[in-house]
Amino acid sequence: MSTTDSPGGRAGTDWLAHAVLLLGVVLFALPLWIVLMGSSHDAATIGRGEVPLLPGPHAAENYAAAWGRGPTGVPVARMLWNSTVMALCVAVGKIAISILSAYAVVFFRLPGRNLVFWSIFLTLMLPVEVRIFPTFKVVSDLGLVNTYAGLIIPIIASATATLLFRQFFLTIPDEFVEAAKMDGAGPLRFFRDVVLPLSRTNMAALFVILFVYGWNQYLWPLLVATSEDVETVVIGMVKMIGSESNTDWSLVMTTCVLALLPPVLVVLLMQRWFVKGLTETEK
Repeated sequence: MSTTDSPGGRAGTDWLAHAVLLLGVVLFALPLWIVLMGSSHDAATIGRGEVPLLPGPHAAENYAAAWGRGPTGVPVARMLWNSTVMALCVAVGKIAISILSAYAVVFFRLPGRNLVFWSIFLTLMLPVEVRIFPTFKVVSDLGLVNTYAGLIIPIIASATATLLFRQFFLTIPDEFVEAAKMDGAGPLRFFRDVVLPLSRTNMAALFVILFVYGWNQYLWPLLVATSEDVETVVIGMVKMIGSESNTDWSLVMTTCVLALLPPVLVVLLMQRWFVKGLTETEK
């Protein structure tokens, strides 16, 4: 029997795996802990270069100041609302467009449907930076700058989600389609009564991923959101950081903590569905 099969060998392997895992957690969590603790200290403490590892006495006033007026004069509450609207609309819109596109490609016998799908898939080869200025020109000509529509519509399509839904739909047995036809179900009824229920976990997993994607958008909102009315929290945090002497780091860290809460809450609330959508296929 090899050493890895013996109890001692397994214990050694488990200890090493847990040690590596613990190191990764520390490396990932320590910066977040410093930001959380820094949000409870005053600006002078952070300005002196101190790294706070314990809570300070100024948490309430820092969070009240950031929520009410913000370091740049724009309330963080307003920026969080803008980011939430953008992330929700991007996630829901991407799922709706992608699932309908994949449904049409898989279940409709249209000429050139594979060509259409691969045309969609090839857009993955183009980074956002390649098409960002033509996209901005179109948005500007349509008068959508500084609007929610301008923030959301240009990034609402997703070739990745279309690919994932297509691959899942290909696993649906043909018997389901034939049974639906025998029952007199049309395409819309088959989509509503069969495809959507089977796709629930996939949609939940994609929703988490796409919500975080929409929440973390930086380059596109930087171009489109030039006024405070539609400014997202990611753009707001960048604007808060000026010169070293003029930056209120305690309020910046407070804003960072507030910006973390919505995506973390979405992940926690949908964790079970997220894991199930990545590991299982409902049939």
